[in-house]
Amino acid sequence: MADREAGLTPREQALREDLGREYYALVGAVSDFDGRLMIVKGWSVTLSLAALGLGFQTQHYALFGLGALTALGFWFLDLLLKSFQVRYYPRMRDIEYVASQLNSTTVPGIGQVSSPRIDMYWSYDGGPPAQDWRGEEPERLDSRMVHRLVRVKPWFMPQVLLPHWVAIVVGTGLFVAGAVDVPWLAHLGP
Repeated sequence: MADREAGLTPREQALREDLGREYYALVGAVSDFDGRLMIVKGWSVTLSLAALGLGFQTQHYALFGLGALTALGFWFLDLLLKSFQVRYYPRMRDIEYVASQLNSTTVPGIGQVSSPRIDMYWSYDGGPPAQDWRGEEPERLDSRMVHRLVRVKPWFMPQVLLPHWVAIVVGTGLFVAGAVDVPWLAHLGP
């Protein structure tokens, strides 16, 4: 009854409900990816550090290279999973935009309010009050922004690079140092 009073047609009400279910299913999918990403990072650290430690224990510098290659493989897997995860963000933002068209109301002192807005609010960093856009309509992501988010940004995200690149750099450095017979690693064989 309240929805009829708000001016929503039965079709708009059904759309609102379907979008709400889809949105929270997307939030669940994004959260599930976070769990998978932590597993990948855990395996990367475990296997890479094990290879580095085993290289010192068995005195074979080739294991340093193996540790670096292992971390490189896990980094690529982490990158793929993150690029799959961020593909959900544009749809989440579209749902937030449509929800603002169907649900928004103006609250004095705050501005426009609608729900959901999880994706939109994620980028708010509390900047200067003159740049407080939280009370504005959610911005849809254009094709350039989506391309950058899906194809470019994951390659440079610190949460994707770490901890893999630490093991890659350390493993590669130790492998090269062992191969060129740096004095403190000269006792290691291939």
